[in-house]
Amino acid sequence: MRVYAAARYENFISRHKNDNILLLELGVGYNTPGIIKYPFWRPTSQNPNAVYACINYGEAVCPAEIEDRSVCINADIGDLLEELS
Repeated sequence: MRVYAAARYENFISRHKNDNILLLELGVGYNTPGIIKYPFWRPTSQNPNAVYACINYGEAVCPAEIEDRSVCINADIGDLLEELS
């Protein structure tokens, strides 16, 4: 199942490699950055129309090369959603 999901993701990124796209990461830390975090940073760096956004308490970061197209919110997702509602 994981291989199939990875292939679907790569297909999606390939189809939208030049489009306006938001890569939204919610609560992903550094336990398994190779599954979501790094795969989101790569297409953001390759596509000038891409924006990377993450919400994570204590680990809302991005590489310097995509900083100008990133929104990193250092907050608890539950608290943030409650404030927004």
